[in-house]
Order: sequence, then structure tokens, then C-alpha cells
Amino acid sequence: MEADKIKDSIKRAAQDLFRKFGYHKTSVNEIAKKAKIAKATIYKYFDSKEAVLHILLMDYIKASVDELVQHNTPEMDEEAYLNNLIMKTCRLSYTVCNEFIGWDFIRESTNSQDFLKNLSNELEELLMASFIQLPGIRRHETYQQRLRFLIKCSKSIVFSFAFTSVSDSDVRKNFVSFQKEILPYLVKAAISV
Repeated sequence: MEADKIKDSIKRAAQDLFRKFGYHKTSVNEIAKKAKIAKATIYKYFDSKEAVLHILLMDYIKASVDELVQHNTPEMDEEAYLNNLIMKTCRLSYTVCNEFIGWDFIRESTNSQDFLKNLSNELEELLMASFIQLPGIRRHETYQQRLRFLIKCSKSIVFSFAFTSVSDSDVRKNFVSFQKEILPYLVKAAISV
């Protein structure tokens, strides 16, 4: 196998296992077995199981953000457009936590907070780069600072769901509350000149 095929095999195996059993309950041995390679081969391409998770998440998030940005309705006014895009991105963040990482790991692992912080920062940079490329988005520095503030606030609120929600119904309530009571004010503050 060539290097790219081996990496893809490792990522596919890890993704299947993380989704089925959660990150915390999946071992490197299980990933190697599912990928039909030696455990040492995984470490040849990735420093750790966390590094495999990170690349999986970034691939997933990048593809999803690109799709969101490209398929968001450009006919909306700027406020509705950003509102819609931020909500979709927030749901994406929740999906990442729910499907790939697992709430037990997030709540119980001391490493998870640093991991989520780094992931959150990379998501912020990805969103900023994607938003700035959108047609019709103002390019001046003050607007970009406000847009970054909107993204920071939104992602912080959504990632806090991981630590405060007990059930899926709590998460739904948090999303509805965020969408109706908080996000409109954040968006207005970001786009007002």
C-alpha cells in the first residue's frame, strides 16, 4: 500500500470505530486490526490516537464548512444569511462532539478541554477564511473583527453545551434558546457599522 492509501485506511477504520464505540472506548489496537495493518504502522503516520481523531475532525469540518458556505442561500439579506450560516455551523460543532468524540470523553477527560479548545480555534480560523471568501462580505478590518467576535461567541456557547447538557432534549432547548434569544443580537452587533 502506498502512504495515502494507508492513511485513508487508518482514518476510515478509526472513523467507523469512533462512531460506533466513541473515541474513549476505541483503542489503537482495534483501529490497526480494522485497518488490517500493524499497530506500529499507525504511529508511523500519526503521533497518537488523538492525532487520528484531530485529522478526522478537521477533514469532516472542512468539507462540511465548504458545503455550508457554498450551499447557503445567497438571496437572503446579510443578517439572515449570517444567522443561518452560524446556526448550521453550530449544529456541525455539536455533531462533531456527539458522533466522533463522545460526551463521556468530553466530560470526564482532562485532555478533552484542551483538545476542544484547539479544535475550536482551528474551526474559528477555517470559518473566518471561508466567510471572507464569500461574495458580498465586506472586507474592511473592523467588519472582520466583528465577524470574528460573532464566531468566537457562537462557538463558545455551543461548545459549552457539551459541559452543561445532560440529555439530547437539553441540547435542543439550548439550541432553540441560542437561536432565538442570543444569536440575533450577536449577528446585529457584527453587521452594524
